Amino acid sequence: MTQTLDVDIFSDIACPWCYIGKRRFEAALEQLSFAEHINVRWHSYQLDPQLPATYPGTEKDYLMESKGLDDNSIDHMLAQVTEHAAEVGLTYDFDRLKVANSFHSHRLLHAAATVGKSGEMKESLLAGHFCDGLDIGTDDDLRVMADRAGLPSDLTESVLRDKSAFAADVRDDIKTAQQLQVSGVPFFVLGQKYGLAGAQPTETFVEVLTRVWEESNPSPITLLNDDPSGQACGPDGCD
Repeated sequence: MTQTLDVDIFSDIACPWCYIGKRRFEAALEQLSFAEHINVRWHSYQLDPQLPATYPGTEKDYLMESKGLDDNSIDHMLAQVTEHAAEVGLTYDFDRLKVANSFHSHRLLHAAATVGKSGEMKESLLAGHFCDGLDIGTDDDLRVMADRAGLPSDLTESVLRDKSAFAADVRDDIKTAQQLQVSGVPFFVLGQKYGLAGAQPTETFVEVLTRVWEESNPSPITLLNDDPSGQACGPDGCD
């Protein structure tokens, strides 16, 4: 019987490499004959839980303040990540990006999972944050992203109205990440057994997913040779 391979992905909406890693992972799935048997589960992680709902400054301001980086270093870093994003078809716009606390967007991600829309919600949040200049810290923009993902409006409104809704699920994910000693995202857990850190190249995803899949679904015994000189007995007698 064919098994299902669970892939648990820990990532933050505010992580540019998480979106790039998502695209590279998806490109790997397109190359796998068993992709339909892979069950992707998105999990929450926060790079900076201390951020206000919406930060009063640009991405460069935030990086200068929180990381102590100088202007030239930040320009180089953002240009580099923008280039990598473009390689997988993403158009990052750091000039329009709204720096914000990602906690409430993660609550919507968990809500989306209850209606089978976690993948769509994750995509919409990342696209809204990095490409479209939407603010993941405001209810109005979260409504836009939820609508794009196809969430029922009553579900969206209930989550935005009740700030405690799915908050425990977000915290549980963060606690699990700590227990797994996840120190950066994206982080992939394959088959609840193997960890893979970072936005790996597509080729690496193909290789490791294939290896873990074959371990979980071993092939029938392969005959090494059909040499007739090796005598044997069968139902009709012996050679």
